[in-house]
Amino acid sequence: MLKRLTVENYALIDRLDMEVDKRLSIITGETGAGKSILLGALGLLLGERNESGSLRDENRNCIIEGEFDVAPYGLESFFEENDLDYEPQMVIRRIITPAGKSRAFVNDMPVQLIVLKTLGMRLIDIHSQHQNLVLADESFRIGAIDAFAATTAQVVEYKGVYDAMLAAERELSRMEQEAASLRKDEEWLRFQVEEFEAASLRAGELEETEAELLVLENADQIGEALVSVRNVLDAEQIGVLEQLSSAESAISHISRQYPRGEEIASRLHSVVQELKDISATVADDSDRIESDPERLQRLTERVNMIHSLCQKHRVKSVEELIAVSEKLASQLATITHSDENIENQKALIASLQTKARKQALAIHKQREEAAAKASKRIEAMLCTLGIGEAQLRIDVVACDELFATGCDRIRFMFTANARMEMQPIEKVASGGELSRVMLSLKALLAEHKKLPTIIFDEIDTGVSGRIADAMGDIIRSLSANMQVVAITHLPQVASKGDAHFVVYKEDSRTNITLLTENQRVEEIAKMLSGSVVTDAALEQARLLLKK
Repeated sequence: MLKRLTVENYALIDRLDMEVDKRLSIITGETGAGKSILLGALGLLLGERNESGSLRDENRNCIIEGEFDVAPYGLESFFEENDLDYEPQMVIRRIITPAGKSRAFVNDMPVQLIVLKTLGMRLIDIHSQHQNLVLADESFRIGAIDAFAATTAQVVEYKGVYDAMLAAERELSRMEQEAASLRKDEEWLRFQVEEFEAASLRAGELEETEAELLVLENADQIGEALVSVRNVLDAEQIGVLEQLSSAESAISHISRQYPRGEEIASRLHSVVQELKDISATVADDSDRIESDPERLQRLTERVNMIHSLCQKHRVKSVEELIAVSEKLASQLATITHSDENIENQKALIASLQTKARKQALAIHKQREEAAAKASKRIEAMLCTLGIGEAQLRIDVVACDELFATGCDRIRFMFTANARMEMQPIEKVASGGELSRVMLSLKALLAEHKKLPTIIFDEIDTGVSGRIADAMGDIIRSLSANMQVVAITHLPQVASKGDAHFVVYKEDSRTNITLLTENQRVEEIAKMLSGSVVTDAALEQARLLLKK
């Protein structure tokens, strides 16, 4: 609920401060006084985009601020989702700089315009004359019927299934396109996979094979060197091991007489043991390494084959080749199992379609029942509003096709003359008739949608007398459940308000003032008789205000 609106340096407004009644506030004023400017400022506060020329003084910021009581409206989750601090007494501020830059704040926290606009839609519904045209918008008609039928939650649940169905259909299309593309290369893929299978690659084998190949390529030279080492170490009498062992024994025998003998003997022993280990290794390798032309050829072919594959697939290691092999095998498996996978995907889509269709038909049934009841109530209100022969029927037609909101197409069929066949309302209703239908519709919606505030901008254009009085009664009845602001030229409607504001222009500046009871009598009398207020008009104004 809007508690206070402050506007500074906007269009013709230098500064305006307005406390809004929690029930029905009436705003009147002469044409051109600035009522539309006031709505423009409010639109900016609720997230509308800034148009050029909004600053009265190009050297100062334009500041629009609204204080709202949002305690009863369950907005905590919205604030949490948008990382905002929730306060039941909320302040929205919009600042437009002389450079044309715009900043928006909710409880002093900066917000993006889309967040402000989304929040604004949950705070205030501004209904102007041109909004009557939304009856031609099917999304509006569906939203209205869902409010009557209390099917909003079911539609959200259905939408989840519907979105999953669309995602599954997109995935099926991707799978079919991929399978068709891969089938063109199936023969080539199969050859590549078989080549890799025949290669039977193993991680790390290239390094191992190249190391062994290097030894085999130099087997004779290595063998000669190993034999030379064995001869130096193991030759009888003159071999290094024999001589060092003798030296160790000699030093050991004089260790008592030679204090350092034991240390030297120990060191010689270590050397002998190390050389014995070397001798054993050399002997083992000498026996093992020998020329093997057949193995040399096999290893050479293996290395050449691996290098050829690396060059072919533009990689540098066996590990990368294995990754290529696995990718090609996966692609071939996709082709091999594509028909099965595609059939499984089709089955999933069919299951989701069945579920979505079942939910959509359940929603359709509730909408159909609600539409019949709403049609009768709107007809009754239209009769009150002076269209006695009006007939209105809300058709909820189930289609074979599924849509984001269900399976329904909704039409408002209307005639103002019982002898004429009903047609879509947007084709046959006059502006005045559309205004009355929309007012009736809003009155019903107010019972079902928990919206804090609704603003009517001259919705009563084109009516007068008894019908204007009836329209005022309907507008007033809405204020029992929500805050209502009505901008009007009709004294009958103006007399219904709990608070009455007048917008006026003074020194090229738009101002607004809250009227006292006596001032209100004079304002309504002026609306009745024009610029010259007669005693009869004053008396009539008093009568209207006493109703």
